[in-house]
Amino acid sequence: MKTIALLLFFFTSLTVISAQNNSSEGFYETSDHVKIKYKISGKGEACIYIPGGPGQGYLSFELMGGNSLEKNMQMVYMDQRGSGESGTSENYHLDKMVQDIEELRQYLKLNKVFLLAHSFGGIIAVSYAKKYPQHTKGLILANVTLHFLNDESIKEQIEYGNSLLLTQNRAVPKDSLSSELSKISSALRKKRIGYKFLTEDIETIKQMDKIDSLHPRIIDFGMAVISKPKDFPEYYADYASVTKDIHVPVLIITGKKDKAVGTQHYKTFQFPNQKVVSIDGGHLLYYEKNKEFVDAVNNFVRATK
Repeated sequence: MKTIALLLFFFTSLTVISAQNNSSEGFYETSDHVKIKYKISGKGEACIYIPGGPGQGYLSFELMGGNSLEKNMQMVYMDQRGSGESGTSENYHLDKMVQDIEELRQYLKLNKVFLLAHSFGGIIAVSYAKKYPQHTKGLILANVTLHFLNDESIKEQIEYGNSLLLTQNRAVPKDSLSSELSKISSALRKKRIGYKFLTEDIETIKQMDKIDSLHPRIIDFGMAVISKPKDFPEYYADYASVTKDIHVPVLIITGKKDKAVGTQHYKTFQFPNQKVVSIDGGHLLYYEKNKEFVDAVNNFVRATK
């Protein structure tokens, strides 16, 4: 990754501020002229939220329980380039995603921040912390993958999918794991139970769909990564292997029933200063187990001061 120049004087911003709820939102323009949507709300330690997906956008996290963190933290939500309400780009590579976070930190004149990442966002958060440890106060990794579509998680998903379909599990060659999972996922969707990789409660999915329908968003970043894996090999690399070199405090929140990234994947993380909180739930703990999720984050942040 190239060193990021301090280009704050090139940034522009359109900001709307609400004095009633101590929040502001708007857009900032990156050094390569992409408009990034952001929102700041709450008081306390600054924490930048990095969505999963890839390319999910921040609204569902904020409106489905993430905003409960605002009582004790200054939450900084951002839509990644090519996601949510942010602008599209010709460059969706990982180094550019990391640069966008750093430029937002500079733009908001924050010295050190917590990064809270969900799911696929863990890859971006860890990459930021590795490059900018001096600006990372701590990592909060909620149901994250650090090795997207890794074999062990796919095997677990295949086994779980077969159990839902009442189909006997069978040995699958390594080079056929992805195609086998695609077949199983398609069968689950036909039965309208594909959501069970994320949650056991269909009402949770209905709530997410409602938010998405009320707030249309773009998905260019996610489509690029998923449809052109050979163009973005860095997103498919194993970042669990670099965790041993990241010395900032780390909170790992994992769901005992999380089939989206796998229930055992977090055990491959080797941060020297990590704490693990295991919660009896699925991939969307911030919504379905909100109190336990918020308590885990607040306790970590207080201990890191």
